[in-house]
Amino acid sequence: MRSVTVRKGEPIDRALKRLKTKLDTEGILEEMRRRRAFESPMDEKKRKARSASKRNKVKWRFTNKEEIPASAVTPAEG
Repeated sequence: MRSVTVRKGEPIDRALKRLKTKLDTEGILEEMRRRRAFESPMDEKKRKARSASKRNKVKWRFTNKEEIPASAVTPAEG
C-alpha cells in the first residue's frame, strides 16, 4: 500500500496531490480504471496494441538519431 506522510504545516490538498502523482507514475490509477469493468479479450488486444504503438514511436524517436543530412544525398540520375 502506497502512503504519503503529511508534513507539519502542509495543506492536505498538497499531500493528496503528491499521493495522486505517486500513484499515477507507478501506474496504479490506470490499473484500477482498467479493472473497474470487464474487458473482452479483443478489447485487451486492442489496448495492448495501442500502448505498444506509442512505446515504439517514442523508442524510435530517441534511437533514430543518425539521420542522413540532405546535402549528402545525391539526386537521382535520369
